[in-house]
Amino acid sequence: MGRCLVSSTLTPLRFSQIPRSISLFNRPKLTLPSSSFAIPHLRRGFRDGFCKTLSFNSIPTRTLCTEAVLSEIPNQKKYSKVAAESTGPISSNQLLGVVETAAKTGAEVVMDAVNKPQNIVYKGLTDLVTDTDKMSEVAILEVVTKNFKDHLILGEEGGLIGNSSSDYLWCIDPLDGTTNFAHCYPSFAVSVGVLYKGKPAAGAVVEFVGGPMCWNTRTFSAAAGGGAFCNGQKIQVSHTDKFLSQAQFMQGKGTEKKVEQSLLVTGFGYEHDDAWSTNIDLFKEFTDVSRGVRRLGAAAVDMCHVALGIVEAYWEYRLKPWDMAAGVLIVEEAGGVVSCMDGGKYSVFDRSVLVSNGVLHDKLLERIGPPTAKLKNKGIDFSLWFKPENYHTDC
Repeated sequence: MGRCLVSSTLTPLRFSQIPRSISLFNRPKLTLPSSSFAIPHLRRGFRDGFCKTLSFNSIPTRTLCTEAVLSEIPNQKKYSKVAAESTGPISSNQLLGVVETAAKTGAEVVMDAVNKPQNIVYKGLTDLVTDTDKMSEVAILEVVTKNFKDHLILGEEGGLIGNSSSDYLWCIDPLDGTTNFAHCYPSFAVSVGVLYKGKPAAGAVVEFVGGPMCWNTRTFSAAAGGGAFCNGQKIQVSHTDKFLSQAQFMQGKGTEKKVEQSLLVTGFGYEHDDAWSTNIDLFKEFTDVSRGVRRLGAAAVDMCHVALGIVEAYWEYRLKPWDMAAGVLIVEEAGGVVSCMDGGKYSVFDRSVLVSNGVLHDKLLERIGPPTAKLKNKGIDFSLWFKPENYHTDC
C-alpha cells in the first residue's frame, strides 16, 4: 500500500475548452460509455459536466488542416516522417475525436484517484503498477471498442486484444509516469495513439499539471497532416534561441549555439544495464554543454513539452509503442523531427528515440549516435521491440 504524503480535497477534473478550429458540420459519430459502465464514478463525472465537453450532439469537431505543419528548419527533410500518409477509410475528424474522448475518459479515472491511497504492485524492482493504471485502461478500452469493434489494441496493462488483421492498432498507456503519480509528483499523463498500417495516424496525451491542492490537466492532440494542438491552440516547436526574431532565425543567425542555448530532457528505464550507463554518461555530457537536462519520468509528457516549445529535445532508450505512439506524432505535427538514437528511420516499434525541434537534431546525433552504435556492436538488442503477428505495416 502506498500513500501520497500530502493529502488534499479532491479537485474535479477540468478539461480545456474545445479548440477554436472547429467546424459545426461533419460531426463524428462516437459512442460514449454506457450506463452499465463498470466504474461508477465515471458516470457521475459525465453527469457533472465531463460528458458535456465531449458530447458531439451539441459540440462541433475540429476542422483539420489539409497538410501537416512543416517547420522551416534546415535538414528537416532528410529525416523520414513517422506519421501515416493518411488516416485510411476513417476520417481524421472521427479518428481524432475517439482518440481524445478515450484519453479524457481515462484521465477522469486518474483524476478521481489522485491524492488518494494507492494499492501498489511491483512489476519489477522499481517498476510500479496501481489499480488506477488498470481502471484507466478499462475505461479507455470501452470507448475504443464501442466505436471500433474490429480494431487491434495494445495496452500496457492488458496486452494485445482484437483483430490482428486490422490496419489500425491502438497503443494505450493508461498512466504514463506511474511512479510520479504514486508520489503525487506532477509529471504523468494518459496517452492514447492509433496507428494506421504501423504509422501514427492520431494521438492524444492528457497531461496532469499543478500538484496537490491544485491538480489540473492540459490536452495535447494531433492527427496525421492536421497539425498539433494544446488545449485547442496550435503549437510549434521552439527555434532554440528564443531571443532571436523570426527574421533573424530564418537568416541563420545564432544557430551556431544550438545545443548551448537548449533545455533538454531524457529518461531512464528500469534495467540498469549498459544502455542505462551509456545514457548516464550522455546526461552528464549534455548537462555540461547545454542550459540543462531534465529527467521528468513520463515519456509522453516529455515529447509534448518538445512540441510545445518549452524544451528543445528528448531522447531515451528502451521505450514501448504505448509510450511513443501519440507523442512522436504530436512532435512531428508541431514541426519537430523524430529519429532513432543512431539517426536511423524511426517507427513506434523501435527501442530508441530522439525527438527535437529539428534545429539541433544533427548536433545531438553527433554526440548520441556513436555511443548508440557502440551499444549495438556490444550486442545490445535494438531490433524492433514488438510487432503483432499478422499486423500489416508500411514501416
